[in-house]
Amino acid sequence: MHYDPVKRFLGSLFNRHPISRKLFYRLLDILLLRSWHLHKALRAYRSSVPKDREVHVLDAGSGLGQHSWYLARKNPAWHITAVDIKEEELESCASFFSGQQLTNVVFEKQDLTSYFKPDAFDLVLSVDVMEHIEEDEQVFSRLYASMKKGGLLLISTPSDQGGSDVRHPGGVSFIEEHVRDGYAAEELKQKLQKAGFKTIETHYTYGKPGSIAWRLSVKYPISLLNRSKAFLLLLPLYYIFVMPPVLILNKLDVVIKHKKGTGLLVKAWK
Repeated sequence: MHYDPVKRFLGSLFNRHPISRKLFYRLLDILLLRSWHLHKALRAYRSSVPKDREVHVLDAGSGLGQHSWYLARKNPAWHITAVDIKEEELESCASFFSGQQLTNVVFEKQDLTSYFKPDAFDLVLSVDVMEHIEEDEQVFSRLYASMKKGGLLLISTPSDQGGSDVRHPGGVSFIEEHVRDGYAAEELKQKLQKAGFKTIETHYTYGKPGSIAWRLSVKYPISLLNRSKAFLLLLPLYYIFVMPPVLILNKLDVVIKHKKGTGLLVKAWK
């Protein structure tokens, strides 16, 4: 499945005007269940730190910039460093954020396998990034070295229980750009411990409600867009019908504690 070309195609459409880009970010927050789980974790973190405290954040693999946008607007006093390896996306994000006068975000082209800034960050985000990087242990070590003592690392990634929509051994990933289909919770915990993290919590996401919602809101539309970009004209009508059940299913997935799921949300403290 060619996921990245479709993502770039949609990004090119919505990035033509600031208003459409803001709408795109809002749609991503609504449609992508990982954003629901991430925002819940970020609200808990925000409530744990004093309102007047300066917080330094690393968005490690910032992509389209939606998570930096969310953080920058919710927390104007926070300082956010957004790094990615894709120069075109970084330039687009930097131009948009500058135009919106969001001066608390800096975008940098960096390779996470070599980047680190010693004892610099209170909070590090890694959202759907590690499944794209072969040298994951090297990245975890770099992130650990870049964090302040007591800092929090938040990871969202597919699990080995059907992540990337792989349902059986030897199955093909829905997103062919992934270098791994997903992590076992214990495997990821061990790799983080090896990097130096002591306190680690793993939570399954995308349980039964979330898996159904993901198919309705992401998989089926992306599959159809891969066949023909003309389907874009029918997307508004499609989402009118599927959004009510998707919103309900996403909410259920966030409030239910799952024994298993196709996604993982991990919290690791230095």
